[in-house]
Amino acid sequence: MDRSADTNPFYDKQPWALDISTILQELEVNSEDGLSTKQVEQRQKKYGANQLRQHKKRSLAEILIAQLKSIIILLLAAAALFAFWLGEYVDGWAIMIVIIINTGIGFFTELRAVRSMEALFKLGKVATRVRRAGKILEVDAEDLVPGDVVIIEGGDIITADLRIMEQSKLQADESALTGESLPVSKQADAIAKDTVLAERSSMLYKGTAVTRGAGEAVVISTGLDTELGAISSLVEEADQEQTPLEERLDKLGYRLIAVTLLIVLFVVGSGIWAGKELYLMIETGIALAVAAIPEGLPIVATIALAKGIRLMAKKNALVNRLSSVETLGATGIICTDKTGTLTENKMTATGIYLSGDRDVNLSEQTATDNSDLRLALEVGVLCNNASLHHQKKGGTGDPLEVALLEAAKKGGIALDELSSQYREVREESFDADVKMMATWNQLNDGEYRVSVKGAPGAVLDVCSSVMMDGNVKPLQKQDRQQWEELNLKLGQEGLRMLALAVKTVNTTEGNPYEELTLVGLIALNDPPRSDVKPAILRCQQAGIRVVMITGDQKATAESIAEAVGIDPKNREAIHGRELPDIAGLDLDSEEANRIYHTSVFSRVSPNQKLDLIELFQKKGQIVAMTGDGVNDAPALKKADIGIAMGQRGTQVAQEASDMVLTDDAFSTIVSAIEQGRVIFNNIRRFIYYLMSCNVSEVMVVAMATIVGTTLPILPLQILFLNLVTDVFPALALGVGEAEEGIMQKPPNNPDQSILGGSEWMGIAGYALIITVSVLGSLFIGMEYLMLSADKAVTLSFLTLAFAQLWHVFNMRSSGSKFWNNTITKNSYVWGALLLCTGLLFMAVYVPVFSDVLKVTPPTATGWIVVFGMSGVPLLVGQLWKTFETDFQICQ
Repeated sequence: MDRSADTNPFYDKQPWALDISTILQELEVNSEDGLSTKQVEQRQKKYGANQLRQHKKRSLAEILIAQLKSIIILLLAAAALFAFWLGEYVDGWAIMIVIIINTGIGFFTELRAVRSMEALFKLGKVATRVRRAGKILEVDAEDLVPGDVVIIEGGDIITADLRIMEQSKLQADESALTGESLPVSKQADAIAKDTVLAERSSMLYKGTAVTRGAGEAVVISTGLDTELGAISSLVEEADQEQTPLEERLDKLGYRLIAVTLLIVLFVVGSGIWAGKELYLMIETGIALAVAAIPEGLPIVATIALAKGIRLMAKKNALVNRLSSVETLGATGIICTDKTGTLTENKMTATGIYLSGDRDVNLSEQTATDNSDLRLALEVGVLCNNASLHHQKKGGTGDPLEVALLEAAKKGGIALDELSSQYREVREESFDADVKMMATWNQLNDGEYRVSVKGAPGAVLDVCSSVMMDGNVKPLQKQDRQQWEELNLKLGQEGLRMLALAVKTVNTTEGNPYEELTLVGLIALNDPPRSDVKPAILRCQQAGIRVVMITGDQKATAESIAEAVGIDPKNREAIHGRELPDIAGLDLDSEEANRIYHTSVFSRVSPNQKLDLIELFQKKGQIVAMTGDGVNDAPALKKADIGIAMGQRGTQVAQEASDMVLTDDAFSTIVSAIEQGRVIFNNIRRFIYYLMSCNVSEVMVVAMATIVGTTLPILPLQILFLNLVTDVFPALALGVGEAEEGIMQKPPNNPDQSILGGSEWMGIAGYALIITVSVLGSLFIGMEYLMLSADKAVTLSFLTLAFAQLWHVFNMRSSGSKFWNNTITKNSYVWGALLLCTGLLFMAVYVPVFSDVLKVTPPTATGWIVVFGMSGVPLLVGQLWKTFETDFQICQ
């Protein structure tokens, strides 16, 4: 994004490092009165509306054109135009119908997916309270301008980047922007210029929310000049990657073009050189071109992917692009955010530690059993500004403080009674410098209890005594060391540690942080989601790495990584400040390999997320990225497949993604990956089937031309087979169920062609057997049954048709049983065989079809020849499968 003084008055400055008086002077505004009406009008003209770039919706024309970009569709279009040019209008229109059907299926399927996923970059009609011309007004967020004085209260959505002028107990949830799971305390003083985004305590940023307190702030920047706007620009700039399936189909299409041209030129050229009729050679050329192109491939691929989308939707995953379904099958790395993706985004008290090495389990002990426990729980309640819901679980306020209230309630503390008994008369809000908070609560006889909570190191430094079994005892040096060691031990486990302390005073004045009595430590954790660990285990079994990329602290990231089972060998986190410029990094260097093999990254910026994904991609991996926050959006778009959360995900994240999880469950990703693998295997299987059928047609025409015999099959008959008898069995293969153990294999190799060398050998072998059977049928008809050319061609046409139908059973995996495999258990295969058999009989016995296809009904002997010769490829194929050991056709 190009920032300048014309759009951002602080584009080359650091407002968080400037004092308020300087900022107000720069913005020409008085904090007591705010901007005048005239100033507002002038600045609205200068800076524009406070909104992000409007996301351009995909038009109907764009979706339609996208369906026509396949190289195979272009090849079909060229064949149709060539047929029209030669006057073969029936052939031309038949090919055009194929294109229309495929385009229609793809268009309506993708239109439905796109429209169900579309989310615009907008905050909606959010009202903001401002002071203008000495009056407090509510204005639309879009009308804010730099210099506006904004009135802030808990629960407000921040609609522009603000510099805080004054505050009281102000905290903000910035997890969507920075990845920090806990609300961040704010203050009005200037801070260092080089402070990173997540630690700018004097600023409030667009797209975040105020969770506590109140204050006033001045607008620094609006619209695209905000930090949120900068990230949305990264989303626009991030390149959209082509999916592996698209790349593979394009490669296959280009190969088909080359092979088709070579075969046509060779056969037609040699025929003309041998003195054969020009028209016959042109007709032969058309037949070869039609035979070489798998007209049913785009249709079957589209329908198979569309079925995958429907299955994914039933499993709580909405897919934006058809080909993104298959991409999941090749996924080798899942980059995931921590907050709200792997964790619940809430704090939970995991243990209370009292003097005397006592680790209290609230499930076994209550406040009535232990006076020290009661005191610790009371401190957590009194030194607290959160509240619990009465009718449901959870509460409002800082998740840490909610966790303290829940722990107290579980321990038997009556929260309302306690608050009534000990009325709060003063509060010293949490200070980031002293890392503590204190409250004064009224006792009897004019005394007050000072309750303190804070960072253990800070609290221990101001404690002179410790509570043990209801008695206050001096805090000896050895005791202090034991508490510090306990804090270090639990801190290394990634737990959030708090120390609780008290003292009794007779005044509300004075320093609360001195001569305190330590009550104990409480450990809290943002718990991982229950479904994450088994999901990650399944990923590992499937050869998929899970990499955590978070904006949270290093220790917390490592703890969550351990809790959910992320790669134990490479779990030590790399801090964002330790990351080099990845864009200029030598991929073979030791540093690049260290980063590549690391599974946990902390304090990572949006730009660094993009760099990490690019590094993984350059290392040959297909990368999926999960996330829910604004800070995840650029990476979601850059990844091969972006996966956003549907329930708590931001609109920016959902719009940038390829898939949205409606249940926000990490386990849904595993189901999606499994479905992706199933789809790729099915696509590979039906392409293998289609190509073996098409190559057999090419061989039949080519060999007949070379030996100088009658064409065993006419161009329109080939097109009929490609569109009818080939498509339906292929479609049945494309919607088959998963094979056993599919998630026990490594991901599909993104560099591997859909059909490798062994597959092409198998295709050539099957095509040769089918060709011999078809030519044998033609030979028997003409030489032994003494049939005319058109009747003999009918026999060869039907032999080819039924040979291709029976050939579907040769698509079973190696090692599977003949009557118990994915093909025989697929009800769609049996339905396709029945349908195609019926269509073939219609083609023979219904005059309108037989006239167009130029076929005549065979005699009983003719049908014996057809079924006998068409069964030869099936018999040979099954014998091949039976004795096959190492060679596999379909993985």
